[in-house]
Amino acid sequence: MFCRQKIIILLAALLVMPSLAYAETKIEKNVVIGMVSGLALVMDVHYPEKPNGYGIVHVSGSGFRRPLSYDAPQLSESQVRIYGAPLVEQGYTIFSLNHRAIPKFEISEAVLDVQRAVRFVRYYADDYGIDADRIGAVGGSSGGYLVSMLGLHDGKGDSNDEDPINRVSAKVQTVLARAPVTDFARMDPDAERAAEASPIDFVSLDDPPVLLLHGDVDETVPFEQSEVLHAALRQVGVATHLITIPNAGHGPTFPGAVNPPDYIGAMVEWFDGHLKK
Repeated sequence: MFCRQKIIILLAALLVMPSLAYAETKIEKNVVIGMVSGLALVMDVHYPEKPNGYGIVHVSGSGFRRPLSYDAPQLSESQVRIYGAPLVEQGYTIFSLNHRAIPKFEISEAVLDVQRAVRFVRYYADDYGIDADRIGAVGGSSGGYLVSMLGLHDGKGDSNDEDPINRVSAKVQTVLARAPVTDFARMDPDAERAAEASPIDFVSLDDPPVLLLHGDVDETVPFEQSEVLHAALRQVGVATHLITIPNAGHGPTFPGAVNPPDYIGAMVEWFDGHLKK
C-alpha cells in the first residue's frame, strides 16, 4: 500500500447546466504522485457513490500558466465541477490533476507530469478500485492539449527505471478534449512554442477514440485546431467525433453559445461507449 495524505470532505457541487446537482461525494485531497526537486506533484481523487470500476483523469485549462505566489489556487479544483461531476454521478472515479506550468516550467514538463499521474493511477488501480487497462482522460484548452498527448503519445514505460511506477504505460484508452491546441506550428509558425511537441505529431492507428468539443468562433484556440486533428485521426482509422458549438468562444462553458448541444451528455455517452469493456 502507498502512503498519502487524506483529507475527506463532503460537498454538493452544482453542475454548470440547468439545475443539475450531483450527489455528495468523497474527495481525497492532495494525493502526492511524485516529487521533483522537492516540489510535490499532487492530485485530487473524486470517488463516486456507486463505482463502475473505471477511472478518468481530468486536467483543467490554464493557458499552461499558474501563478507563482504561495497562495496560488490549485489547478485540480478548477473546472472539475463542470466536467468531473457528471462523470462521478455515473460511477467514474475522477483524478483531477495539478502540473508544473509556465512561467517557471516548460510545457514539456507539464506533459511529463500528467503522464506520471496516469502511471501512478494505473500502478495503484487496485487500490482505487478501477481497471488498470481502461483509463480515460478529459481536459479543456491547455488541458485538452495535455489529455490529447496522453492519448496519442505512445507513453511507454521504462522497464529499467528504478521506480516501478515509471515502468507502466502512460497512454490512456479514451479521450475527450475541449478546444485543444493540437498543432503549435499551425497556431503561429513563428512563435517560440511552434517547436513544442504537438498531438498531431503522434497520430497513429493504435490511438484511442477521441471526442473533440470546440466553439466555432473561438479566438483563443482556433476551431481549426480541432478540425485538423479530427481529420488526421479519421485518415488513419481512429474513432473520433467533433462536436461544433455554434457561436461559442473559448471557455469551459462555451461563452456566447446559443442553444448549444448537450456536450455534457455527449461526454458521458462517449466514455460509456468507448471506455467500458
